[in-house]
Amino acid sequence: MDYSSLLNDRSILITGGTGSFGKCFTKYVLENYSPRKIIIYSRDEFKQFMMANDEFFKDHAKQLRFFIGDVRDKERLERALEDVDYVVHAAALKQVPACEYNPAEAIKTNINGAQNVIDACLNRGVKKVVALSTDKAVNPVNLYGGTKLVSDKLFIAANAYAGKKDITFSIVRYGNVAGSRGSVIPFFQSLIEQGVTELPITDYRMTRFWISLEEGVQLVIKALAEAKGGETFISKIPSFYVKDLAEAMLPGCTTREVGIRPGEKLHEIMVTTEDSATTYEYDKHYIVYPQITFNERQVPDLSGRKVEDGFAYSSGTNSEWMSVEEIRERLKTVVIS
Repeated sequence: MDYSSLLNDRSILITGGTGSFGKCFTKYVLENYSPRKIIIYSRDEFKQFMMANDEFFKDHAKQLRFFIGDVRDKERLERALEDVDYVVHAAALKQVPACEYNPAEAIKTNINGAQNVIDACLNRGVKKVVALSTDKAVNPVNLYGGTKLVSDKLFIAANAYAGKKDITFSIVRYGNVAGSRGSVIPFFQSLIEQGVTELPITDYRMTRFWISLEEGVQLVIKALAEAKGGETFISKIPSFYVKDLAEAMLPGCTTREVGIRPGEKLHEIMVTTEDSATTYEYDKHYIVYPQITFNERQVPDLSGRKVEDGFAYSSGTNSEWMSVEEIRERLKTVVIS
């Protein structure tokens, strides 16, 4: 499918737009399309100030709008969504320990905020909505994952309320982005800068998927272009062992196993065996289709290959793996945020 004009002359709003994803998405769109405007919707005025004064974004000031607002505030969302075509919902409380300690706040942002986005988009005539999910929403073992599971279900079911409105809601799912705040690469990097020669490994069996910010952005573009409503888009990406990452970042280092932290998993899981009944494989991605279709426009593109019953997409059983040398090469392109 040709996406070359998808976002031309479109108005796009990004919740949580000053985060790592939001900045990368905004830059990608400005470099590859001619949007009418991009609205950065977030609650931190300092991050908005810093983004607005970045040299790249200053050069595109005429196409950018900065709205102070919280997804908890439905009235403010509705004001910001005037004349908006597409919405990318990236706002969330994401830190696992913070969500465990502040469960009510996580619910207000990740669940109530998601419902506010849905309601506001339905009320304001938005055409397409893509929400960012996470591997932690799959078989969740912590509160953050639990709230994102509920958020995912809300966005999928939102298609039931579209009626005759020309609007679709869909999801993209991926794990920790390479170099993102709170992930293992910046953690190891900070230790290396302190001069350590030994790196802590949670568990020598631990694996993760590798996805870059730009790959995450491209998956959102695909969803904006192709979604009929209710799909979950998942990129095909390689896996790596965390112990191999340590060797790639600090060659010859010693390691010690420190044990899994509360709420942490050995492997990232993107598709469960239960989801296999409605999952199709395509050249570079999987799509989990909704088990219930909510309107007549949700006619899925089943040109892909139906996965086998019992299939699961996990970083621990992936068919594509990165060697230490491949990890080291990819690290050269990682920007720590």
